[in-house]
Amino acid sequence: MTAIGVTGATGTMGTAVLETATDREEIDVNVAVNRGADGERVAGQGVHDAADLPTLLADRPTDVVVDFTGPESAIEYAAACAEAGVGFVTGTTGFDADGRDALETSAERVPLLWATNFSQGIHALGEALGEITETLSDYDIEMTETHHNRKQDAPSGTAKTLLDGIDDASGGEHDRTYGREGDQPRADGEIGVHVRRAGGIRGEHEVLFAGNDEVLTFTHRAESRAVFASGALDAAVWLAERDPGFYEFGEVLA
Repeated sequence: MTAIGVTGATGTMGTAVLETATDREEIDVNVAVNRGADGERVAGQGVHDAADLPTLLADRPTDVVVDFTGPESAIEYAAACAEAGVGFVTGTTGFDADGRDALETSAERVPLLWATNFSQGIHALGEALGEITETLSDYDIEMTETHHNRKQDAPSGTAKTLLDGIDDASGGEHDRTYGREGDQPRADGEIGVHVRRAGGIRGEHEVLFAGNDEVLTFTHRAESRAVFASGALDAAVWLAERDPGFYEFGEVLA
């Protein structure tokens, strides 16, 4: 049995994690927190104020905390976990360089796993894009990502991860053109990146390769946030058995 905590418990992803955890026999939720929470219940779990997280971790044996909040909050929660000796899984995106450094500092004391996406399909897509990029090295590449109208960071963390993978596979960094307006002929070595925000769309990423009078399009669409919640819980169970260090989701799937 893996004892987990959940931050941002009343948020969209926190709720999905708690709901998904109720169907996992190998997982027990010991802690659920949210900023300003005052007795709310989510999926049968009482939610405490996030300010009480250090005390809760000290009083309730917890193996791993799962986090989908914001960069500042995630850094704070990771530090609290490092102090308590509790592993930390986060799917929060939007970290700057200092934020990444802060996570790595916490990972010196506890196992910490950060992923921009916990979908097995996205991981497989990233692997496939690497091979396609090497094979079709002279093709033009465009990326379009679509999310719900409340998502704050753009492009998505997943889009950035896929773009970084394309750069790695091509052996060089592409120039990323974010949208186009006016007189903007395409330049060599460019990737067009297009962002859409609308409704309650869970997440969709499309990568297009065009050249040699043909077009290849690769699309991943998340039908439910449970996809990400389930992957994060898989990561938590896996991480509970690991030594301190900074881990990636691909290691869970290996």
